[in-house]
Amino acid sequence: MESLFDSAAEEATPQPLAVRMRPRNLDEVLGQRHLLGPGTPLRRLVESEAPMSLFLWGPPGTGKTTLAYVVAGVTKRRFVEISAVSAGVKDVRAAIDTARRELGMTGRQTVLFVDEVHRFNKAQQDALLPAVENRWVTFIGATTENPYFSVISPLLSRSLLLTLESLSDDDVRAVLERAVTDERGLAGRATLAPEALDHLVRLAGGDARRSLTYLEAAALLADEITVEVVEKAVDKAAVRYDRQGDQHYDVISAFIKSMRGSDADAALHYLARMIEAGEDPRFIARRIVIFASEDVGLADPTCLQTAVAAAQAVQLIGLPEGGINLAHAVIHCATAPKSNAVIKAIGAASGDVRKGLIGQVPGHLRDAHYPGAAKLGHGEGYKYPHDFEHGLVRQDYAPAEVRSRRYYEPTRHGAEAPIAERWAKIRAFLRGE
Repeated sequence: MESLFDSAAEEATPQPLAVRMRPRNLDEVLGQRHLLGPGTPLRRLVESEAPMSLFLWGPPGTGKTTLAYVVAGVTKRRFVEISAVSAGVKDVRAAIDTARRELGMTGRQTVLFVDEVHRFNKAQQDALLPAVENRWVTFIGATTENPYFSVISPLLSRSLLLTLESLSDDDVRAVLERAVTDERGLAGRATLAPEALDHLVRLAGGDARRSLTYLEAAALLADEITVEVVEKAVDKAAVRYDRQGDQHYDVISAFIKSMRGSDADAALHYLARMIEAGEDPRFIARRIVIFASEDVGLADPTCLQTAVAAAQAVQLIGLPEGGINLAHAVIHCATAPKSNAVIKAIGAASGDVRKGLIGQVPGHLRDAHYPGAAKLGHGEGYKYPHDFEHGLVRQDYAPAEVRSRRYYEPTRHGAEAPIAERWAKIRAFLRGE
């Protein structure tokens, strides 16, 4: 449970490549630039002797454990790691008691790192409170789940919450290139073909640990690591997909057009291609949300709700599980009745505004709440619809310049059919037709 950075012990026990390549100081950490600049909490923690409590929240492989090790190593503090998966209240209290004795006898501080802290129940989290409040330890909790939902308020309020982001492709590429040449890594014993490097970056999906695990598996098979070697090592075919090139635009275009054409199978194929190639799931989710209004609209009003929920779920849990939420939304969008009446309506209205068809807001609709508005005649003659039968009353709502214009022309597809019937009656009544 305890690690004191004993290099002799590390050399005696072979360690995974991802462990050997852990940064030794903050300057070696790649990514998370928003957390590592001068004056940031992490810098202050390293440069100061005062204990501090932190929560590190972010997707897997973004460096939560690494940052905890770096803080302990650079500041020469004891490092005690507890896994929330297997530890109980007794383990937590024992670690805290040992840290208090060490602090009292030698003055040496302890970094108490709890991985997957969201798995701790309330009693286990309560056991941490005295140590955090009295600063007996420097507490660092790592979580992949939103701590506002999974961590008790007293513990969260006594700690700083730092959000980690998925590594960029350039960051992952730099991690891999360093591992190939560094003495702690492959030390130049293997070569990595550019295409294989690109494939590993795509497979990593912003997860540095995953990228190093795949690289190590490939290096066990051959000294010359090619795309074919990587495919064999990780049992994943290389998806020919350039996130900045033609494939990106071609696949997302085919994805949208397949949903528009109501072919759920084809849409799921393109969704899987994008996910497997490492496309940003948030980009996919945004396209689905747009589609729900642009191509489904009021033919199925619940489609937008599903799309937004899927986007929020992806933001909350990430991949791979978020792929299920995206598939849920894709199937709903593809099989829903279609209507482009919404986008046509706002497009026509915007077109008229750009042409200068604006006009004055009718006087009876103007704001009449501020002093002096009545003297200007604002609000005079306004008829409150709720005072009339069916909540409808005939009066002018649009400026005179566009009063005869028709923007929303609903289809007769799905749930939009009854809306079309009701809107036709309302419009005829309001226009006196």
